[in-house]
Order: sequence, then structure tokens, then C-alpha cells
Amino acid sequence: MSKLPDLPDVIPVFPLPGAVLLPRARLPLHIFEPRYLAMLDDALKTGTRLIGMIQPHAHPGREGDDGLHRIGCAGRITQFSETEDGRYMITLAGISRFRVVKEVAGFTPYRRCEVSWQGFERDQGGTEADSGFDRAAFLRLLDSYFQTRELSADWKTLEEAEDELLLNSLSMLLEFGPEDKQALLEAPSLTTRRETLVTLLEYALRGGEEDIVQ
Repeated sequence: MSKLPDLPDVIPVFPLPGAVLLPRARLPLHIFEPRYLAMLDDALKTGTRLIGMIQPHAHPGREGDDGLHRIGCAGRITQFSETEDGRYMITLAGISRFRVVKEVAGFTPYRRCEVSWQGFERDQGGTEADSGFDRAAFLRLLDSYFQTRELSADWKTLEEAEDELLLNSLSMLLEFGPEDKQALLEAPSLTTRRETLVTLLEYALRGGEEDIVQ
């Protein structure tokens, strides 16, 4: 299988627990640490402007473990603004998930990884549909979840959003544990992501607090 076009073999990675990016979704980030300011400056000088979002392991330290999950998602910098004190507010647009091959040694203050894009070709296609999605039942479940946590929502927007935008945005925004977020990221299809999301919501309503995906 040929290499996917326009995607580099080595990308900078931003390990951030609890934060996941999904293809065709957008993730706002506040960049202020010097090493990540350097990463952003370098990324903006490239043609692709890619940064790989990836989660660190919840319990690193195993022999040979670099502390990173194997799968992350690369985003293209589509918006950025600089504050007066030198910080950045940026937006990443999700391009494709990737699999870490190995970490690349170098002189940059931030981490870089050699990655493979194989197996994630669907990420670069058009909007994905979920033919089995019962929106009414899902929104009732979501309403119960929001009520138990005293959260508000723009229900008109939720009702009108496309399946993928609704499910991916909730997967990114809702406060699940890092391992549960990783399971949502790694879901092979929108249908399996929706099934995982429903499981997480139902578990939370039963009073679960720990990650249910181990």
C-alpha cells in the first residue's frame, strides 16, 4: 500500500492527558510552555503545519515504554493568535490518526515521533455516517447525563448537528477518564465510537468514576 500523500513520516507530538483530537474535528489549545511554543514556531514553518496530539499512558514506567499511547491524531494548525505576553491560542483541525513507530531523538525541546498513517485512510475521506444511530434515544441519555452533572447545552445545535460532528465533539469534550478517551479515539468506525460513548454515558449515570476501559 502506498504512502498517504502530503503526510510526513516524522511529526512533533504534544502529549496531553485527557485531550484527544478526531478527524474533521477542531481542538482549541492554549500554548504557553516554552518547549511547546518552540514546537508551534517550528510547525508553522512547515508546509503541512501538523502537530500530533497523543495521550501519555496513565501508568507509565514499564520497561521499554516511552510513556505514550501508540495511537494519536494529527491536526493542522488552522488558526492562531499571539497574546501580548508571548502565548498562543491555536486551533487544530483533525487530519488523520497515526500509529507511533518510534520516538525520534534530536535537539528539539519537544518530542518527535516517526509515525505510520497506514490503516487510517478513512480518516482523510468525507464525513462518516452512522446508519444505526437513534438520535432521539441518544439525546435522552445525554440529557440525563447533563442533568446529573448540572450541565447546560444548546439542544437545538445538538439536534441539528450531523452525526459525526455530534458524536466526535462529545467524545472530545465530555469529561471521561484518559483511558476512556483513548478508547473513543481508537474506535475503528463512527458506529463503534457511538457505542463506546453510550457505554460511557450509561456507566457514568450508574455512578461509575474510574476508567472502564483498561
